[in-house]
Amino acid sequence: VGEVALGAAAMGGLLYICVYTIAFGFSVGSQILIARRNGEGNYRAVGPIMWQGTAFSFGMAVCLLILMYFSAAPLIRLLITSDSIYGATYEFFTWRIWGFLFAFVNVMFRGLYIGITRTKVLTMNAVVMALVNVVLDYALVFGELGLPEMGVRGAALASVIAEASSLLFFLLYTYYKVDLKKYGLNFGQFDLSMVLRILRISCFTMVQYFLAMAIWFVFFMALERLGQRQLAVANIVRSVYVVLLIPVQALSTTANTLVSNLIGAGGSSGVVTLLHKISRMSFLIMVVCVGLCVAFPGSILSVYTNEEALLVESVSALYVVCGAMLIASLANVYFNGISGTGNTQAALVLEVFVQVFYALYIIVVGMVIQAPVDVCFTTEVIYYVLMLGSSLIYLKKAKWQNKKI
Repeated sequence: VGEVALGAAAMGGLLYICVYTIAFGFSVGSQILIARRNGEGNYRAVGPIMWQGTAFSFGMAVCLLILMYFSAAPLIRLLITSDSIYGATYEFFTWRIWGFLFAFVNVMFRGLYIGITRTKVLTMNAVVMALVNVVLDYALVFGELGLPEMGVRGAALASVIAEASSLLFFLLYTYYKVDLKKYGLNFGQFDLSMVLRILRISCFTMVQYFLAMAIWFVFFMALERLGQRQLAVANIVRSVYVVLLIPVQALSTTANTLVSNLIGAGGSSGVVTLLHKISRMSFLIMVVCVGLCVAFPGSILSVYTNEEALLVESVSALYVVCGAMLIASLANVYFNGISGTGNTQAALVLEVFVQVFYALYIIVVGMVIQAPVDVCFTTEVIYYVLMLGSSLIYLKKAKWQNKKI
């Protein structure tokens, strides 16, 4: 559609994800509790965590939707300097935020199925959501299949409908395929004490994930001030970055839930060995992915744009991201292992420590020096080096083995 739409989708999407990470962090805390009960064999305790957490998460969705709807214009104006990108971002975001109503519940189902180690359903759900999203993107952005041409608003609406289809899939699958009695998945009255128990674990992951994404948004704010062109380049590279993160995030989530299951089953002594195995797997997969990016950068980047100049300008930044991802493949696994022990407060402290350096680096390189996009992306290398080092020190020196949750 163009550089403005590309930049607006990047900024609007990141702003959406900043708010979404609050729910995601809450679900990760719930997932840790579910995995611990599953490891203990206390299956009937899973359902109350799931349903009480879902009720609270949906309540958050309603409140944040109302807040974001009425504060969108001044908030986006504060964050974005370009008038054209501001207008398109506002259009995108005010349609996109309706996804909160579905996404905030979807993450609780994600936490349930990861916690009880039935992750195949997540793949099926992702296929359904992706198919709906891709077809509706094509139809609503360009006005095909008898639907109106909505441009950037169409991309936002397609994502919302895809999230709704995801929730419908989860509800039907859970009802027909899961032993509801075994896991205590029956509706009950709202239990504030259960919500508070979840929040004791989740509050730290909620802040942790929000901070991580907020700093990432600041990174793109810095690039937006360099110009539409630089923002478009950054969004293309970010898109490849997100794809590269998929196997890393999947294995990191696996580390999180298996650590909690293992501790629940009394296997604390095997946690570090488990993390070493998962991190080796993650690194080897990433070596293959990075090798393909380095060997065929043009082919990969051309998925996101057909403008030759944009492709050429994006290559060097892609190489920097590839280097960062090799470190990320290890850092994310060990860091999520810390959360899996139930000590989410320690994970938050480590995240804040790393984010302080990250933020300072962004301000100096992106806003003060106004370095090129590829130099700005070296922030990711700094971030993952610090995360890996601090996580390994914690796992070696701290007393986390007998954390009760």
